[in-house]
Amino acid sequence: MAVIMVVDDEPEIVTLLRFVLEADGHAVGSAIHGADALAKLGVEPALPDAALPELIVLDIMMPVMDGYQLNMRLQSEPRTKDIPILVLTAKGQKMRDLFEMAPNVAAYVQKPFDPKMLRELISGILQSRKKSHG
Repeated sequence: MAVIMVVDDEPEIVTLLRFVLEADGHAVGSAIHGADALAKLGVEPALPDAALPELIVLDIMMPVMDGYQLNMRLQSEPRTKDIPILVLTAKGQKMRDLFEMAPNVAAYVQKPFDPKMLRELISGILQSRKKSHG
């Protein structure tokens, strides 16, 4: 299926998402904060051959580099600017407003979330990405 990166500093959220997504046949990578994600994506330091995921599930409130800063950085990179982002947050509308202008944000999900709903949402995002990148 797809390669998905989960960026969240809460190990239990990463474990739950890994379980749910791997059950659907996806390969799941993870990062514990934005700077960790940038390194794994080959953005900082620059590794142009680094494999990229087809979707990033992104928490907002994290130490070192938060989800908003990470997404701004991803937007500035030609290799990563088109990766769809699913924002996963406990912060609700306030944070959602910060991301309104980001063209790569495909959806917002508030914690706590329903795993079944999240699976369906991710499936829909991946389907529409396949169609547009045919």
